[in-house]
Amino acid sequence: MAAPQPTTAARRPRTLDDVPGWFPALDQVLFDWLLERQRSSALRGDLLEVGVYMGKSAIFLGRRLQPGERYTVCDLFEGDAPDDANQAESQKSYRSLTRRAFEENYLSFHDELPRVLQGPSSIVPGEVPPRSCRFVHVDGSHLYEHVYDDIGAAHDLLVPDGVVVLDDFRSEHTPGVSIAAWEAVLNRGLRPICLSTQKLYGTWGDPGPVQEELLAMVRARTDCRLSVQQAAGHRIVRLKAKGTQAPPFPPSRHADTSPAEQPAAGPAERPLDRPARRRTSRGRARALAADLLPPVLTRAIREARRRGR
Repeated sequence: MAAPQPTTAARRPRTLDDVPGWFPALDQVLFDWLLERQRSSALRGDLLEVGVYMGKSAIFLGRRLQPGERYTVCDLFEGDAPDDANQAESQKSYRSLTRRAFEENYLSFHDELPRVLQGPSSIVPGEVPPRSCRFVHVDGSHLYEHVYDDIGAAHDLLVPDGVVVLDDFRSEHTPGVSIAAWEAVLNRGLRPICLSTQKLYGTWGDPGPVQEELLAMVRARTDCRLSVQQAAGHRIVRLKAKGTQAPPFPPSRHADTSPAEQPAAGPAERPLDRPARRRTSRGRARALAADLLPPVLTRAIREARRRGR
C-alpha cells in the first residue's frame, strides 16, 4: 500500500477524510461503539495512542476524551529511532512525518493538543501511570520486539476491562505484529473481543459481555459481514466491511474556507500536481505519429525537420 501524501499547511484538512492515514470506516465504527460503551458504563480512564502518523485516528480518539481524563500520544516523528532496524523502518515508511504536521492536523479539529511524547514507545511506561488507561491504540513499530513490549506496556497501563487495539496484526508486510499479537493471545492472557481487517481488539478482562453487545449491534446492521469461530479456547468475532459508513464526525475549523482561499501548494510539496501542457492539433498529430509509425521512419522525419529549420 502506498503511503498517503502528507497534509501541508497549504492543504489544511476540512474533514477527517482529508487527513492522510489508514483508518477505515469499519474501525471508526468500532472505536466509536467501544468508546461510547465505556462512557455509558461509567468506565473511567485515560486514552493512549502509540504511533500517530498524521493524526487521523488520534483526532478521532480525542473527541472521546471525558472531563478529568488525560490523552497521551507517542511517536518518533522526525526523531532518531532506538536501533538500526527501527531507524530503517522509520526512514522507509514515515520520512514525511513531522511533529508539526501532526499538531497542525490535530489543532484543525481540537482546541488543545494531547500530551505529546516524542520518542520511542519504550518511554511510555515511565510517563503514563500503571492502571490509568481505559483505551490503548498500538499503531507504532511493526518490528516484533517493539510490538511485544508495547503489548506488555498496554497490559500494565490498562484499567480492568480496558481495551487494547493492535493495528496491522495480519498485514502481509507486518509479520512481527502478527507473531506478537497471537503470542499475547496464546501465552500472555490477552483475550480477543473482535477482529477487523486491520486491527485486533482485545482485553485482559472478560470479553464475554462486550462481545454479546457487539454481536447484537453488528447483526442489526446491513453494512458489515460477520463470522464467529472458535480457536484455542477463544471466541473469535470477525468483522468485515460491506459498504460500511463511518460515523459522523464534525468538520475542521477550516471547513468554511474555500479552496481558493487556501494557499497553493508549491511544486516541491506536490511534484505530481504540475498541470499538463495543453496540446495543439499539431502536437497531437506528432504524438499520434510517434505512437503509430515505425521507429526508423519516425527518426527520419525528425531528422528532416531538424535540417529544415
